[in-house]
Amino acid sequence: MPTPARPTIVITGATSGLGRLAAIEFAKQGAHLVLTARDPGRAEATRADIRLAAPGTPVDVVDVDLTRMADVRRAGREIAERHDRIDVLVNNAGVHAFEQRVTADGHPEMIAVNYLAPWLLTRELLPSLAATRGARIVNVGSEASRRHGTLALPGDLTDTEPFTARGSSVFYGKSKLLDIMFTLELAHRLDGTGVTANVLDPGFNVTGLGRELGFAAPLEKLLTRLHIGDPRRGAGLIVKLATDPSFAGRSGGYYSVKGTRRLVPTRPGDDPEWQARLWSETERLLDAA
Repeated sequence: MPTPARPTIVITGATSGLGRLAAIEFAKQGAHLVLTARDPGRAEATRADIRLAAPGTPVDVVDVDLTRMADVRRAGREIAERHDRIDVLVNNAGVHAFEQRVTADGHPEMIAVNYLAPWLLTRELLPSLAATRGARIVNVGSEASRRHGTLALPGDLTDTEPFTARGSSVFYGKSKLLDIMFTLELAHRLDGTGVTANVLDPGFNVTGLGRELGFAAPLEKLLTRLHIGDPRRGAGLIVKLATDPSFAGRSGGYYSVKGTRRLVPTRPGDDPEWQARLWSETERLLDAA
């Protein structure tokens, strides 16, 4: 009897935190992993950890700078050329910056990494996902989206207004609200194709405290000892949405790490007209580049 083919799972942000934990679990389930990474050293360390946990796991690494849309497009096409069938795409990579940084493309960094990059990567990989029966797209949002301030389209996609650490939460929340809206519009557009799209709130995680804070590492150790912000919960929900049979065919949901209950996005994220408008404005912005 032939051996069943390994499912191919593409995951961004897998060299640390939630993504790394999810990648290891996918490997234990027998997946062929495709990891995007910016740092070759961290990518190789992650590959070694995955193979230690699940010997024999195929792990491909694709170098990409998520702040540069041309690089994201190139990486997406490279993955699609190597894999004409993809079972799961997990858009997990993200950043919470404590000051405004503008990318080489002229985009606000948090919007670029947290929203524009996953939107573009997803579009590049849609043909490979559509070629796979029951393919799934899982995006990592956040309940931080409820603190997004006021959403303005298309202005927020290119807003490079300076902010401080204190004011950064509004900009981060806005980028995660865009992820939620993008996912729900994507699910609508994929209706009838067999490809599903869902988004999740991974809850508070010590691994997401902010790489730019000097006290983040000791604080992470303290909270871990106190069993606060366990990243395994968020990683577990990523894996559940990506592979659990109970989510086969289920699309267009926003789920909480607390009991996998379904969440209603904050306004205007729950408005189909805003979701469709966001898609159109994003497409216009990225296709003009």
